[in-house]
Amino acid sequence: MSTRTVVVTGVGATTPLGGDARTTWSALLAGRSGVRSLTEEWAADLPVQIAARVAVDPSEVMDRVQARRLDRGGQMAVIAARDAWADAGGDDVGVEPERLGVVVASGIGGITTLLSAYDTLNAKGARFVSPLAIPMLMPNGPAAAIGLERTARAGVHTPVSACASGAEAIAMGADMIRTGRADVVLAGGTEACIHPLPMAAFAAMKAMSTRNDEPERASRPYDKARDGFVLGEGSGVIVLESEEHARARGARIYCAVAGAGMSSDAHHIAQPEPDGAGVTRALQFALENSGITAADLKHVNAHATSTPLGDVAEILALRKVLGSALDSVAVSATKSMTGHLLGAAGAVEGVATVLAVAERKAPPTINVDDPDDDADIDIVRVEPRDLPSGPIAALNNSFGFGGHNICVVFTSV
Repeated sequence: MSTRTVVVTGVGATTPLGGDARTTWSALLAGRSGVRSLTEEWAADLPVQIAARVAVDPSEVMDRVQARRLDRGGQMAVIAARDAWADAGGDDVGVEPERLGVVVASGIGGITTLLSAYDTLNAKGARFVSPLAIPMLMPNGPAAAIGLERTARAGVHTPVSACASGAEAIAMGADMIRTGRADVVLAGGTEACIHPLPMAAFAAMKAMSTRNDEPERASRPYDKARDGFVLGEGSGVIVLESEEHARARGARIYCAVAGAGMSSDAHHIAQPEPDGAGVTRALQFALENSGITAADLKHVNAHATSTPLGDVAEILALRKVLGSALDSVAVSATKSMTGHLLGAAGAVEGVATVLAVAERKAPPTINVDDPDDDADIDIVRVEPRDLPSGPIAALNNSFGFGGHNICVVFTSV
């Protein structure tokens, strides 16, 4: 079996902080929050009235006809993929369709399309339901749309693993290249479910912050006053490429995807193991798979949703696997600014980790006014932090309801 080196040659995004990857990255370094009060009438009846909508509405940057054929999550995925593809060189990527793959995830799929179609069925009858409803609501719709736009024929895939989906897509995309199935893969995630039903459901689980009067201060990982996550929407996509292919065309290389680790908790449908045992296994696998040691790690983009149980379980796992080496690791929790993008979270945070390694800059974590007593980690607060020169490795952690644990390792080149 081939074990080719996988590199990142393009980054793309549309997020609550900006309409592309570069604007998003600048906002992260500036410590800007994308969380706002919801102004829709339906929000007034909910206990949670804040969320992180994308900064640039898809309808502003997408052809109207194409937009009508895609769920909002699909629209965002196509926008992020175009951003990543252009960043990688566009036509200069020069890959044959049979050697191009797509792995774009979603945690929930086109739920707003589903609910809207059901409303139409009830209000007007079956003959008024759109024939596009199924392609728009199916979770693999965004990946398929990107595959069609790029004529990708090496395989189009959609992992669905809740809030770990985007990171799992990057790991799967890297494996497609590493094992020789493709030379180039567009990999990432998307999610758009700011709608009264998901909002009500997450609120019923008491998983979300109710800091309605201070939206920009609501997402606060590691802070003693944290009370849950803030729902966000958006998409992140990166261009993965075999090192051989990238160097042959003279591509700019941001970093390498050195490896990944996956595990499952088998503990609870919506809660992590309190001692972080499942996360610990994923971290150990990630280091082994990447061929790095704890001392090589200099940065972690943590999952850190701001839920009391989840933040602590991740810290316990990091300490167990990295030991005293964790004291020299700069930890960023970028959900403090983007909110929690569910199936897109691992992808957008993957984009942030790629740029952190390439530019040797760790973004800050905002709203950590009074760190939790259990947070015995080096949190990057208030200002971005320079990362050291020389070879470095960084970790992107993503975990999801159902006990999914994904850790992806990026290394400098």
